[in-house]
Amino acid sequence: MGKKILNIHCPQCGAPANFDIVHQVYECGYCGGTVKVEAALEEKKDYRNAQQKKMKKSAEAFSLESASCSGCGATIVFEENEALSKCAFCGRSLVRKEYLYEAGLPESVIPFRLAKAEAQQRLEEWCDRNRRKKEAQHLRGMIPELKGFYLPYEMVRGPVHCRVSCGRTAKVYGFDGFVNDEFVNGSKQLDNLLLDAMEPFDLDGLEAFDFAYVAGQHVKITDISNAEAERRMTEEISENYRPQLEKMWGTKAIKVDTEGKSAVRLPVLLPVYYISSGDICAAVNGQTGKVSVRAEKKTYYVTLPWWLKAMVTLLSAVGATFSAMALSGMDRGESLGIAGMLGIFYLIVYLCMLGDFANNRGEIGSYRKIFTSGERTFRRDGGKLVLREEILERKVARPVFLRELDGRVQPVIYLFKSPKRMMGIALLSFTVIFLPAIIALFLNGFDFARLTLGGSAVWFCVAVPVVPIYFVVFGIARLYDTPWIYTLAEDGGKKRYRKKTEITWKKAASGLSAFLLLLVKPPFCLAAWFGIASFCVMCYLTAFGF
Repeated sequence: MGKKILNIHCPQCGAPANFDIVHQVYECGYCGGTVKVEAALEEKKDYRNAQQKKMKKSAEAFSLESASCSGCGATIVFEENEALSKCAFCGRSLVRKEYLYEAGLPESVIPFRLAKAEAQQRLEEWCDRNRRKKEAQHLRGMIPELKGFYLPYEMVRGPVHCRVSCGRTAKVYGFDGFVNDEFVNGSKQLDNLLLDAMEPFDLDGLEAFDFAYVAGQHVKITDISNAEAERRMTEEISENYRPQLEKMWGTKAIKVDTEGKSAVRLPVLLPVYYISSGDICAAVNGQTGKVSVRAEKKTYYVTLPWWLKAMVTLLSAVGATFSAMALSGMDRGESLGIAGMLGIFYLIVYLCMLGDFANNRGEIGSYRKIFTSGERTFRRDGGKLVLREEILERKVARPVFLRELDGRVQPVIYLFKSPKRMMGIALLSFTVIFLPAIIALFLNGFDFARLTLGGSAVWFCVAVPVVPIYFVVFGIARLYDTPWIYTLAEDGGKKRYRKKTEITWKKAASGLSAFLLLLVKPPFCLAAWFGIASFCVMCYLTAFGF
């Protein structure tokens, strides 16, 4: 059965239909028929209802019991005569009772491909390769306690809608994506990061569930709410897209929100060998043999508050300025005085750059490292367990941004930061700061010998502190507010989109009237004429001297 369980079928010819992100429909590649998202969800609902009836009938043929943990609340289904005395997840006692079939049990399963002895061998091999780690030393003696479980997951496939924003601007960009068989853990007691590290699974092994699979294994019942399952799903999808979005935005300071109500969600059981005792926690993928082990101790990290970052950067800049002037032969006292005055300017600029007061206060955090056996996994070949030739990888679909351009919705690519755009900001800053000097060169015929920068001292006093601050604070934000837009062609090519701007006589007259009003209407006209006269005098003095 494999991946066919999640296939959406064309109602005309019955062939699998692929999802078209741009048009938000499933489209058949054979006959061109389409399936709406709502119809796809109904198709899987009918499948689940039919499978539940088969499972209920299958349960009647097996003598099963269930046990609920008095500590963590985990519920396990197992064979009636099996000795099961304590919870494998927290170690507390179990309350046994007769198993009554529950309709919420997953209808699909990936069966175990590794026997318990083979899973223990995989864990022993990890301990041998990591013998210097305390986790390996402590885990080795507990390997016989490794137990196999079918753990509850939700398998997700289908369209999702996401929103991404950057901390530098309030603008939010929406995009559409497609989830290819993402698994979401349905156990509140288990470490999500540990289980996530032993994925992925090979979906070719997916089967319709039958209670015959319980023989020799245990089935854990899901114990999280539907709201929590949806929260975990959207969180995992957001994290899967984050690397691509961080590269596009050119920063890690982004927020990703996901909505996946149109995606098909099917509960499944996945094979896992699990061991947990105190700080020791390890898992072995029951299909591929991949091992994941959680570190016994937490790793701590410190994020510096914004004011400390600004202070360190300030001291470094002042020190570098003083060193450069002192090495050039300037008197140390003068070098220190100039560096100190420049330090005030540096302080203002760095506070603007690093002063994210709300989100950058600094903290001491911690996390647990997860160790794995690597990307190489195993498969069953003729009864023997052999290394798999290919690497199993998660497939994350490219995010598709849609935008209405010239009255038509088109898929686009955004370019926010780039060397060309950053160079443009730097060049514009340089031009504004040295604008009187540039004009003065045109006035004196580019006679650099007569150029007197002292004539623009007032301009420099205002522009040098203000311009960098303006472009650091507002210029970077503008990059995210007005990205370059590239439209995508059917052949995969892209072309820069430039909005057509029409300058009408009405707009030109409106702009000219506003400028003239500024020059004639008091009291603003006084300031305007004074500014123009002062700027002209500065340009003349800079061009020809005092």
